[in-house]
Amino acid sequence: MPAIVSIKSGAVEELKRIELSDGSFFSFKTCYLPELTEGRPYPTTEGSELSPAAEEGFRFAAACFRAEKTALRLIARAEQCSFGLKCKLERRNHEPACINAVLSRLIDLELIDDKRFACLWLESKLHITRSPKRLLIALRLRGISHTDAGQAIKTVLDEERELAMLRRFAEKLKKRGKGADVRELKYLLKSEGFSTSAIHDFLEV
Repeated sequence: MPAIVSIKSGAVEELKRIELSDGSFFSFKTCYLPELTEGRPYPTTEGSELSPAAEEGFRFAAACFRAEKTALRLIARAEQCSFGLKCKLERRNHEPACINAVLSRLIDLELIDDKRFACLWLESKLHITRSPKRLLIALRLRGISHTDAGQAIKTVLDEERELAMLRRFAEKLKKRGKGADVRELKYLLKSEGFSTSAIHDFLEV
């Protein structure tokens, strides 16, 4: 069994760097260490031999730390949602168990927030001729839950914005030769998720 040659703290308290007698060395965060059986603590003194479970735990924490660093680089580039980030980490060959652990931690730290992602994504798409229903579908395809997507749409799509979107959508229907009849137009708009009040305000103009 390998033994600990050295174990040192990194720039932050939970970051450690360990060297083993088999020549391997790696960095890990203690927050990613899985519990050992019967709640036994991990050995932390130089010369301590590692049980297979302890060695596996250290290596798992190191793999999580590598996945976390990748995730943080992606987050630094752009806002991420949990599903999208999971897919990106999978494509980079990080282990599923590590991905789940990292996502859970980043959500706890509020570095990933699906509601925030959904609101920002919606803000960037409101200029495009869409409807509430199609925005909801687009968010669901990005892995946003139905609840989070619905709440984001209510947050971003206020009365003024919804009415502007409805006007664009109605104009699009008109160009396609649809909605000439008021009853048909109401049905089409309602089926696309526009609110009763927005439809009423549009038709009353």
